[in-house]
Amino acid sequence: MIVERPALERRVLASLELQRIPVLLGGCGIGRTSLLLRLAQLIGPDRAQYLDISSAATTPERCLAAIAAVGVGRQPATAPAAASARGAFDAMLAYFDQASSPHGGGVTFLLDEFLDVRTFENFPGLRHVQRELVNRLATSSARYVLASRFTQRVHRLLRDAPAKFEVIHVPPLDAEETAALALAHDGGRRDWAAEIAPAVTMLAGGRAGYVSLLLEALASMGPAIDPVAALAALFAPDGRLTARCRESYELRLQRARGYGALKAILGVLAADEPLNLTEISHHLRRTPGSTKDYLSWLEDVDLVTFQGKRYAYDDPLLRLFVRLYGQPVPPTDDVIVREVGSYAKTRLPLAREPVTMAALAPSDAVSDARASGIIEID
Repeated sequence: MIVERPALERRVLASLELQRIPVLLGGCGIGRTSLLLRLAQLIGPDRAQYLDISSAATTPERCLAAIAAVGVGRQPATAPAAASARGAFDAMLAYFDQASSPHGGGVTFLLDEFLDVRTFENFPGLRHVQRELVNRLATSSARYVLASRFTQRVHRLLRDAPAKFEVIHVPPLDAEETAALALAHDGGRRDWAAEIAPAVTMLAGGRAGYVSLLLEALASMGPAIDPVAALAALFAPDGRLTARCRESYELRLQRARGYGALKAILGVLAADEPLNLTEISHHLRRTPGSTKDYLSWLEDVDLVTFQGKRYAYDDPLLRLFVRLYGQPVPPTDDVIVREVGSYAKTRLPLAREPVTMAALAPSDAVSDARASGIIEID
């Protein structure tokens, strides 16, 4: 579902009008892709083109062909050349410059996960492709909105980039925005949105993707609306939030160095946070120097934050996921109930006692896994 965020949309559109290149940053589930798709609607399908670079970036030649195949409006007069990897990349940039709308106006390209052009650095002549892309877009006649889940890496890339780029950190949803989104999931009960919005916002950390999953689960629960029970059901072994967090967890770890050591640190912080460097190195049984390197790699992919000389998770629900699934066996029903209840108490000022298994009955997610005796782990 595309989430409408009028104030944020106006800010991005105003940036475009000032001939800047907005760069949308935020963690997994924060709503970057939804915002890009919403901008495509607002700008118009004949004047805007959304492109998922993470999916298209295979070889430069195939990426060029894929982008040209879905091109918006009138295409360049000459077909893009792709005699080599270097030639294909140059042709793709030229394609962006030359594309025009059916009415002859310019095209706005909405490039999701634009850092993934780094895939091309494995090919001859494209060693510094990210910086080349940034410098070329800054001088292009087309308009662009860029987005990435890797905040720290984008900040480093843009440190010496032209001033044309405007970084916009996508903020979490507030309760009012969650209430508006809830109306699309209300199941005909328009009186529930304002009541549940604050709790859903806090439990989901304001991340639009998590908020949507919680609202969908609540809409299917019937008259007994219980956000904590819905969250517990979504964290069942086959739950949608379990799958979403596992994807984010693995994607970020695979992009970092030191996979095993980083998983160990995330396990330490899942058990207790925030912790300082000395405390983490003690748990890890490594020197402070090597531990600091590991932590810098986790910061590089935005898995942890560093404030007041202490480290903690950037995403609270990802921490809950690691507490549940960072073990050699999947969690039992009772463990899920206990951990989700404890999490809810830290997030909700007036949280009640942890949800019982009876409250989870509407989803059947946990009970089905127990009855089958088989839990599938993708």
